[in-house]
Amino acid sequence: MPVSATRQLIEATPILRHARSILPVALFLITAVQASADGAMRTYPPNAVLSPQRLERITDFFNAEVANNKIAGAIVLVQHRGKQAYFKSFGKIDMTTGEPMTPDAIFRIFSMTKPITSVAAMLLVDDGKLRLDDPVSKYIPSFADAKVGVETKAENGDPVLKLVPLERPITIEDLMRQSAGIPYGFYGTGLVRSAYKNADIYAEGTDNAAVAEKIARLPLAEQPGTLWDYGHSLDVLARVIEVISGKSLYAFEKERLFDPLGMKDTSYYVADPLQYRRIAEPLPSDSNFRTGNSRDPRKPYKWEPGTSGLLTTIGDYSRLAQMLLNGGELDGKRYLKPETFATMTANHIAPATSVKRGSYYFPGDGFGYGLGFGVRTEPGNATPPPPGSLGEIKWDGAGGTYFWIDRAQDMFVILMMQSPSERGRIQPALKAMVYDALE
Repeated sequence: MPVSATRQLIEATPILRHARSILPVALFLITAVQASADGAMRTYPPNAVLSPQRLERITDFFNAEVANNKIAGAIVLVQHRGKQAYFKSFGKIDMTTGEPMTPDAIFRIFSMTKPITSVAAMLLVDDGKLRLDDPVSKYIPSFADAKVGVETKAENGDPVLKLVPLERPITIEDLMRQSAGIPYGFYGTGLVRSAYKNADIYAEGTDNAAVAEKIARLPLAEQPGTLWDYGHSLDVLARVIEVISGKSLYAFEKERLFDPLGMKDTSYYVADPLQYRRIAEPLPSDSNFRTGNSRDPRKPYKWEPGTSGLLTTIGDYSRLAQMLLNGGELDGKRYLKPETFATMTANHIAPATSVKRGSYYFPGDGFGYGLGFGVRTEPGNATPPPPGSLGEIKWDGAGGTYFWIDRAQDMFVILMMQSPSERGRIQPALKAMVYDALE
């Protein structure tokens, strides 16, 4: 769940107490203020080059993060015009074993699973087997009986839920743009979120079919198509993919995405005990991922969530990122039709549609939302605006992993680390240093 740019700037402030780690960020902020004194968004010519010397600020920054015991380790990849402009590993895979961080480290990516599930669904759209305006009940009939929970008060003043009918069915597009009214239960308040929290959605031995049925019986937080509300929508989409394909979610993704792209280390668990040493671990003091679903990466599960749960390497995810940077094509193979890719990366909420932003709007300042990731639509309200380019797509995960794709600069950046508490500070710092290296 990406934090807003405003919160990112606030959370970056405490690093002023750590002089060893703030110099690269401070230099960027000074430059940004000078370049954007009028509040305009910094722009970069299409032929901009990345300065290797300035990119070395990333090295200083992450070395300091490790030395100051803020993170166990990290890997950063900056891919520019089809070449690695920067690629380095820092620290340890696991502080308890002392295993050094290497490019083959395996990370929990949490919500960076969502773009993969979304791409998988769009493959079925390209196949002609799925439409964005299809009602979810076409594939999971129990959703035809879904109701919205409206919070009212009983005669004694206690809050109660009144269940009201849907004004229109939940669609596949609603699932993909987080406007289905299906929240998470591990953050926020209210009776609907409490119902999700108490529903034991993550029960041992469950699977995608059981999860979808359980969600179908829960009240929606709002009418479909009215509000961006981050939650279990893509867990329902995962079941839709299974119903259409006749395969498990992972089996479908392995056949259509992972194997063709060469993502050989992407899975829901590490099956070979000899590979456990490659599993990146957070600092012991920073191991609470706060998602309500911290799975053991060494243990097989029946449930293959569409919202989270995948494990991968930076090399594997770079294959997906390069395919998206190329507009849906890689190594001569087309995965997404150009028009399908354009649909995915267009804004699907306000002002492009009537879907409003909710109280917890994780894409952040300057970003709309496409089908599976945030989409940069405007400079935003911060002064100066965060760096980047209009049309940028991005997302991150609760464990600290993060990626963005800037097609205007023919560039993508991936950060792999496991640090739920430091990600809100480190992610914007990395982005600042990358764009400050453009000349």
